[in-house]
Amino acid sequence: MFKKILIANRGEIACRVIKTARRMGIATVAVYSDADKDAMHVAMADEAVHIGPPAASESYLVIDKIIEACRKTGAEAVHPGYGFLSEREAFAHALKAAGITFIGPNPHAIAAMGDKIESKKAAAAAGVSTVPGYLGTIETPEEAMKIADEIGYPVMLKASAGGGGKGMRIAWNADEVREGFERSRSEAKSSFGDDRMFVEKFIVNPRHIEIQVLGDKHGNVIHLGERECSVQRRNQKVVEEAPSPLLDEATRAKMGAQAVALARAVNYDSAGTVEFVAGQDRSFFFLEMNTRLQVEHPVTEMITGLDLVEEMIRVAYGEALRYRQEDVRLQGWAVESRIYAEDPTRNFLPSIGRLTRYRPPAEGETGPVTVRNDTGVEEGGQISMFYDPMIAKLVTHAPTRLEAIEAQARALDGFAIDGIRHNIPFLATLMAHPRWKSGALSTGFIAEEFPEGFQIPLPQGDAARRLSAIAAAIDHALNARKRQISGQMSTMRPVTFETDRVVLVGQGPDAVRLDLVVEPQGEGLCIRFDDGTVMALNSGWRAGDLVWNGTINGEALAVHVAPIPNGVRLAQGGGAAAFRVYTRREAALAALMPEKKGADTSKVLLCPMPGLVKSIAVAEGQEVKAGETLAIVEAMKMENVLRAEKDVTIGKLKAKAGDSLAVDAVIMEFA
Repeated sequence: MFKKILIANRGEIACRVIKTARRMGIATVAVYSDADKDAMHVAMADEAVHIGPPAASESYLVIDKIIEACRKTGAEAVHPGYGFLSEREAFAHALKAAGITFIGPNPHAIAAMGDKIESKKAAAAAGVSTVPGYLGTIETPEEAMKIADEIGYPVMLKASAGGGGKGMRIAWNADEVREGFERSRSEAKSSFGDDRMFVEKFIVNPRHIEIQVLGDKHGNVIHLGERECSVQRRNQKVVEEAPSPLLDEATRAKMGAQAVALARAVNYDSAGTVEFVAGQDRSFFFLEMNTRLQVEHPVTEMITGLDLVEEMIRVAYGEALRYRQEDVRLQGWAVESRIYAEDPTRNFLPSIGRLTRYRPPAEGETGPVTVRNDTGVEEGGQISMFYDPMIAKLVTHAPTRLEAIEAQARALDGFAIDGIRHNIPFLATLMAHPRWKSGALSTGFIAEEFPEGFQIPLPQGDAARRLSAIAAAIDHALNARKRQISGQMSTMRPVTFETDRVVLVGQGPDAVRLDLVVEPQGEGLCIRFDDGTVMALNSGWRAGDLVWNGTINGEALAVHVAPIPNGVRLAQGGGAAAFRVYTRREAALAALMPEKKGADTSKVLLCPMPGLVKSIAVAEGQEVKAGETLAIVEAMKMENVLRAEKDVTIGKLKAKAGDSLAVDAVIMEFA
């Protein structure tokens, strides 16, 4: 077996590969840019080599620097992870020429399958059904519009070298083709160094289902079942699961057989994924093949018991597969949520900065449920604007789909992240969504269920009562702690403390008032609401804990806790609110306090996320209609078009193309 391997990647996937290599007794080498000098993967590896500036095009994408790092450290093989150089044929050739093993497929397979245009041609030649489209390279928006008119709308504009949702747009008319073509091509150029584009028919109400394949250098190929990846936003997967709630055994076998046949046709010899678009009637069409490890590979590992990174390493070393198709058994159900540094209440715009708090839920097995958290960050770390904003991948495995979903919801509630915005409230809301629970999915799920975007809901009804009880219990614990402070003056008479409390849920005049009484009961508390509701609480929560773990009437709950004046902000199940706890006299006085109003921002365009100004589309004094483009800001390699919300006249421009702006920086003023 290899003695030392280099991981040509960063973040969670670099850490993931290091864990398996360490278990196999293989030494590891990390590479890092200036932005990653203090990153988790650098600390985890046995050795680390600096490879350049923060921009990926000057560090992680430079083949010569990776090869030089191998020579410097004596690494015998390279695992590329996903993204960056993982599907670059030239990288595999360069490693081979340098006498270094590529832990991935052979260059021929990468060339045949890694390119979206060529892979569709190869699939068609192999008899695999493909989505109708134009498989040649398209050079201009006008050409794309002509082809789209012939295919029929809607169409999908795709970058040939694209991936991870970058370089992709759905267009429903000619105008959207024109604009989407330029945006997709620009994204593809900056992310992959390849701006070739093609167009294919977009299947309405589709599902995204993919088959994991595994091949070796001895002609053996098997598949490891499917993953459902239909819950997407901007063509970026958000939640994945395995197996799929759509497929039956017959469809799974048919889809798996096609994936294996395609892999055999190109002598595929590593882990790879054959992606299909599926209709609700279980019809399916080949989309593309990813000749690398997928982000969502953990759900397949959980239901099969295989370590895909280990299998890739063994195959690269020349070992034959240790499993036959009949050995593969799918056990239970696994769900994965991608936790991103982004603000779901601001159209999921990226959020960068320092992780002042990062406390994931406990990993491991609890009865039939397993919790796994793959991450590349730690508390105090920095979320950089130069790379993908992923914080972690939270995976739960249980005997049934609903049990895996319930376990995922509990684990999400047990996550504590501060310092940046994140999408956990949205993910927790998804876990409770009836349509998600029923398995009635499509790639349009998020757009259809959240057409107005996402706002964190205010807890209502029983949820508000449960969280109010927790807020009162936290207040009670803090007060009990204060009474134990040493050096307090003694009193002539015993001090009595009120047990009546008022909890205000939310803020301002719309805040909901709940009156209750807090009574000690054994090692826990009894909370009695004025409407007759009684709740028994038990918890080991202590001052400073970021998560309240306990039971209410015997039901286990995990709730994120953040202190605020006179109370706490609690988040659970996707909902969140401020819970202010008062005595009845304090509540009467608090009601007299004036409300602070926010600043008027209607006369300015603010940068919605930290990013780079790609272009300013208007000039001072120009009259602009609602919906017209004002500026384009790039963040995390995604281009975001900022449009006028109403008819305005441009006043003073405060930024120009090339400027790096912080969130809420003023881009322009309106007259």
